[in-house]
Amino acid sequence: MFFAGVATFAQLYSFQPLLPALTRTFEVSAAAAALTVSAATLGLAASVIPWSSFADAVGRVPAMRLSVIAATLLGLAALASPRFELVVAFRLLEGCALGGVPAVAMAYVNEEVHRDHAARAGAIYVAGTSIGGLAGREVSGPVAHWTGHWNVGVAATLTLCVAAALVFTVLVPPARGFVPHRARPGDFVPRGSLVHKLAVNLRDRRTRTLFIHGFLLMGAFVAMYNYLGFHLEGSPYQLPSTVVDLMFLAYLVGTVGSYVTGSLAERFGRRRVYLAFLLAYLGGTALTLAAPLWLIVTGLLLLTAGFFGAHAIAQSWAVALAPGAKAQASSLYNLFYYAGSSALGWSGGQLMDWFGWPGVAGMVMAAVALIVLTVLPAARTWGGDRE
Repeated sequence: MFFAGVATFAQLYSFQPLLPALTRTFEVSAAAAALTVSAATLGLAASVIPWSSFADAVGRVPAMRLSVIAATLLGLAALASPRFELVVAFRLLEGCALGGVPAVAMAYVNEEVHRDHAARAGAIYVAGTSIGGLAGREVSGPVAHWTGHWNVGVAATLTLCVAAALVFTVLVPPARGFVPHRARPGDFVPRGSLVHKLAVNLRDRRTRTLFIHGFLLMGAFVAMYNYLGFHLEGSPYQLPSTVVDLMFLAYLVGTVGSYVTGSLAERFGRRRVYLAFLLAYLGGTALTLAAPLWLIVTGLLLLTAGFFGAHAIAQSWAVALAPGAKAQASSLYNLFYYAGSSALGWSGGQLMDWFGWPGVAGMVMAAVALIVLTVLPAARTWGGDRE
């Protein structure tokens, strides 16, 4: 599952460091170039629920295998496209294909791993997503810079993704905790069945709360990384963009945070560990308001570890608490998660224009504080930290 996370999220974010090169190659604006990223995330958000329904019919492992194979082929088509419109179109389709892994990964983990260890297994998958997100940014960008061709940078990332996908498809154990639904003529209405499974999870107060947490966690995190670079490139720091790009290396701290989350949750319980990571997220964001650069960097490392740890807990907990239909619970979490990325990521830009960096940091701290306020009274009644 770690390698599935790498294969998926390296592809998803491989175009982010290439936006300036795309503007020069295709003679488009920066906003248009950014469509290569937003189209992929939009496709992923739109596809997670259909993928969860498909996985209910064919099984978790076949669905995830098909997802990574189809996404790789569409990624190859995108980098070979001669027109910008085709690149964006293939990126949209690539995102739709990538949705198969996050749609069912946590459902698969919770069905196949004993519940006492499911949090650790889920955290390992989230660690793979953080490594994948880092690789997608830190492989394609430098390779494109060295070669002078954006598509060579994407090809380098795709090579890594193919290797990770092969490891995943060979090593992933067959599902034993789930029996695919076999439809009989006249007794299966896909739309009605899917709507029912979604409604069951949305009606449950516990899972609904965690879906909203995913929205706030990811939205605040994307806003931080979208606009901190503007803050550091401006006065008084005036850092060059090549140095600012290194801030993505903080994802390595997030990887460690994700990895240790599971063992910490097993030892101390989900609620306590969740709150600890949320407080790290909140405190790290506050440090970015300080003037000394070393405090800003410390804050970035702390908030990144806090985000990935909290996200690993929230996602696995939402699936563990789901009243049936676990694949749909995982998909709904991802739908809210990426919706938050779009909504708060854009809102952070408006606050940056109006109030500068304090406006963005203030929004992030308000979002995380809201999560803390809902966790404190609610989690005590959720049926046990390890449920």
